Amino acid sequence: MADAGRRGLVTLVHDRMPWLTASERKVARAFLTSYPIAGLENVAQLAQRAGVSGPTVMRFVGKLGFVGYPELQEALRREVQEKLTSALAQFPEEPGEAPEGVLQASLQTFHTELDRSFAGLSQAEFDEAVAVLADPRHSLLCTGGRFSQVLAYYLFLHLNMLRPRCRYVVAAPTPRWDELIDVDRRTVLVVFDYRRYQNSTIEFANRAVQKGCQVVLFTDPWLSPVAEVSRYVLTSSVRAPSPFDSLVPAFALLETVVAALSVRIGARAKPRIEELERLRAGTTWGELGPAVE
Repeated sequence: MADAGRRGLVTLVHDRMPWLTASERKVARAFLTSYPIAGLENVAQLAQRAGVSGPTVMRFVGKLGFVGYPELQEALRREVQEKLTSALAQFPEEPGEAPEGVLQASLQTFHTELDRSFAGLSQAEFDEAVAVLADPRHSLLCTGGRFSQVLAYYLFLHLNMLRPRCRYVVAAPTPRWDELIDVDRRTVLVVFDYRRYQNSTIEFANRAVQKGCQVVLFTDPWLSPVAEVSRYVLTSSVRAPSPFDSLVPAFALLETVVAALSVRIGARAKPRIEELERLRAGTTWGELGPAVE
């Protein structure tokens, strides 16, 4: 089942949802709510969890494109293993050859993964997420993990130019918990979380949702656990030419979100940007020249 391996089982289930019967959707919801545990159970256990019959589970499996339940479970086991893969596990045990071909190989990898990432996005979900981020009635919080916090800060910098009531939440646990004080149903939390998923990020998202906020999640095709509580989920590949997961497709997606926000907010952002320019007057090299000791 090449499609599942490329895009992730959770995404596949979401995509097939419109073609499922009411009973099969019960199986889908049980699978998604208790992912990955539900899919590792036997047919009878999953059927009981969903409140349906065994044959209904098998019809659900068939509509995902698998020839049988064992094939689904094997795909799920591979997916879980990929989720847990660390840079250390991907690091070569022996020194490689001279890196003459790395430049071209990297170009090809990024080209392929950018195409794959954008092909896997839902236009409707993308548009809805952008609309929520552009809505001035919402206050926005942006946060990420050890590496992905750079994405969160990058988005915050752009959002802060385009609209008011945006805050960046650092990845350290204590400041995060303090940020929950003002979270309510008018808050939108933007979360960046990629494998291997960070417990503090997941817990922060869960606590924020308990206070009524919506979550827009940026993650990989295998999906952070934050997806379970997210209103919108935008995925991008992390495949890289090195042992370390890449954020290049995520940055490309983020640039696209910023472009869409600029179009959607439009002229409403101009007074804010003009005021920011006035506040920054005299802070750039071109205005003052190089500093003289």
